[in-house]
Amino acid sequence: MVQLSERSAAIIERLRQLRAADAATHGGRVLSYVYDPGLAELDELAAQAMRLMQPVNGLDPTVFPSVAALERELVGFAARMLHGDETTVGTVTSGGTESCMLAVKTAREGWAARPERSPASRARIVAPVTVHAAFHKAAAYFGLDLDLVPVDADGVVAAGDIAARFGTDVALVVVSAPGYPFGVLDPVAEVAAAAARAGIPCHVDACIGGFALPWWGGVPAWDLAVGGVTSISADLHKFGYAPKGASVLLQRDRDRQRRQYFAIADWPGYPVVNPTLLGSKSATALAAAWAIVQQLGVDGFAELVASCRRSTEQLRAHIDGLAGLRVVGEPIGPLLAVATDDGELKRSRVDPHRWADRVAELGFTLQLQPGFAQSDGTRLPRTTHLTITPVTEQRLPELTEALTRAAADVRGKPPADPRLTVRALRLTGALRRELTADRAQALLRRLGVGRPGAGTTLPERMAPLMALIEQLPSEFTERLLIEVLARQVEAPSESTPGR
Repeated sequence: MVQLSERSAAIIERLRQLRAADAATHGGRVLSYVYDPGLAELDELAAQAMRLMQPVNGLDPTVFPSVAALERELVGFAARMLHGDETTVGTVTSGGTESCMLAVKTAREGWAARPERSPASRARIVAPVTVHAAFHKAAAYFGLDLDLVPVDADGVVAAGDIAARFGTDVALVVVSAPGYPFGVLDPVAEVAAAAARAGIPCHVDACIGGFALPWWGGVPAWDLAVGGVTSISADLHKFGYAPKGASVLLQRDRDRQRRQYFAIADWPGYPVVNPTLLGSKSATALAAAWAIVQQLGVDGFAELVASCRRSTEQLRAHIDGLAGLRVVGEPIGPLLAVATDDGELKRSRVDPHRWADRVAELGFTLQLQPGFAQSDGTRLPRTTHLTITPVTEQRLPELTEALTRAAADVRGKPPADPRLTVRALRLTGALRRELTADRAQALLRRLGVGRPGAGTTLPERMAPLMALIEQLPSEFTERLLIEVLARQVEAPSESTPGR
């Protein structure tokens, strides 16, 4: 092992100090973003695998055949678990967003080749409104329209409502297994059958459920066992427990998958062939995911999913027993969304966002989701999201105590009311003016996001900010959120690079 110099050791110490400010990635205190199996050996296994592949460029597996071998074995495992057959092929990508974008790119290329399409038409993607934001991004990047179908108050979409949107301009229909906002499994079999009759590809976004649902039990058919499903995405860095970022995109057949590729020989440099959006890419996450799958195998995944299911069922029962709160709908898999129980008297209701803020003060981070107005005029409730991982089971007594105490502390308190702030923004014309970077930053500070001399640190309590997001025009909110994130990585004006 190479001994670090004093300067190198100081650099690593600085990194440790920076990491100390991050949310905890282990221990079950963050119920979103991180997927902790509670097995320390997997961390070390992944680290050693990543170190071995650290200098490798995944751009060209003909030069680095280890990349091809690892990808081949990972795709093979995923295909077996998701009921692929001998024609199923796939790709390891950098994450769920890339997998979803490549599924859209594939569908767009196939639609463009249809002889019956109008040259002047623009392709559509049809999906429930609960489809992941990655498909909004894919539509924006690849020039498609996203046609969103409303769901009911429990997040359930009717297959007939999706099929009613089909037409010759539809390049792809997307369903989720399960959808992230409410953990609801879309009617995959019914939609896929309707799509097959209409000659439309059907993608299943199983980014969060792909490495959990195969072992969950009692799940309606949702994967490549369903004949009309033409592609499926499943994230290895979620319930595959790999480091970010690793995902798998499986395609029903080779000819379909080849449309996913980009190739160029018509330039003066070397011929470029890319199966993913990236060219040069690290092979470290690929190696870590491969090593973890090799270690866990089918039985290891089954054991970890069993832990998730026990915790999910106990948490669901516990939350349903808290006056003023309810679990939304009938979630399938290790996801829960919690809303106010409007059947209770106002003095007994619990606002899920005030509840999440109080739970955070008690040591657990939940994810706030704003209410949402659908195109048919109905509204989906504001919720708090919980993602349950194997390590959650170790924290259940402490977690349930925090959930109970937080509900008691905020019970009867009304939701944050942003109407005066929104009215002031309208009266001053702020909603009509172009938001430059400086105007957006000044407005964020007025709204309590950030402070003079600092960046755009979020407020300790998020309920008021989420209430604003619910009430403001989405384009305005999106511009403000862009500013929040962009300012996180900007150096203060007085700083000097390298110091």
